[in-house]
Amino acid sequence: MKMGNRTVISEFILLGLPIDPDQRDLFYALFLAMYVTTILGNLLIIVLIHLDSHLHTPMYLFLSNLSFSDLCFSSVTMPKLLQNMQSQVPSIPYAGCLTQMYFFLFFGDLESFLLVAMAYDRYVAICFPLHYTTIMSPKLCFSLLVLSWVLTMFHAVLHTLLMARLCFCANTIPHFFCDISALLKLACSDTQVNELVIFIMGGLILVIPFLLIITSYARIVSSILKVPSAIGICKVFSTCGSHLSVVSLFYGTVIGLYLCPSANNSTVKETIMAMMYTVVTPMLNPFIYSLRNKDMKGALRRVICRKKITFSV
Repeated sequence: MKMGNRTVISEFILLGLPIDPDQRDLFYALFLAMYVTTILGNLLIIVLIHLDSHLHTPMYLFLSNLSFSDLCFSSVTMPKLLQNMQSQVPSIPYAGCLTQMYFFLFFGDLESFLLVAMAYDRYVAICFPLHYTTIMSPKLCFSLLVLSWVLTMFHAVLHTLLMARLCFCANTIPHFFCDISALLKLACSDTQVNELVIFIMGGLILVIPFLLIITSYARIVSSILKVPSAIGICKVFSTCGSHLSVVSLFYGTVIGLYLCPSANNSTVKETIMAMMYTVVTPMLNPFIYSLRNKDMKGALRRVICRKKITFSV
């Protein structure tokens, strides 16, 4: 619909994934299974942390928030992807597109900040074990969580408002969700302000948290090397292995896609990399924390035994 010289877009067409029509049902079943696994896995972690008093510690408080963030992060894109795979016209309303972009940025940024809080918690636990409970007080943990939620909300609102002021020349998005970079390519308006904010805020939201995590682990390694021992090294791997795995999965794909794009990046390559951190990473996080974490395994056994006793009574 046109108004004067401006084109008003009422909906966008999501081209989705480059899948052969004959294989669409197979991939639909695969993505549905991955999404259900993500929901159940992250819900299990949240429920276990809530039910088991042994897990009422700062680390698991941050982990429960991370699981909630992963659950919501995946839910921002996957239901619409699954719906469009079964639809003849894979469209999304203009307002729905901006809403999806907002929550995508919000929960993606939240995960970044939560990973920083978890890295700081590990740093304090290993480098200052005698003062851990004093430093990681409930007040500090609550403040870190509130700060993470407020900053991510501000960042997501800022980008959404800047995107809402643009006019669009086309409505076909070569992606499976309303990615901010894909939307900017469709804009008729001047996008310099949007690109400047992306550059500045990208450093604040992605680069600085990543550097803080690297700094925390550098200090952990330095502390262990001062008094090298097999016990100390095993302690580092047992307490930090799961977190490092999640950090590598999340930041590896995000930085590779948004901050280090190659000149020959194809749409297919960008879509596959986006699938890694929007679908695969949230699904793998529960497995990483449950399979490599003795506390989580112990909590699961205690909850199961408690339920068996309840049912027997």
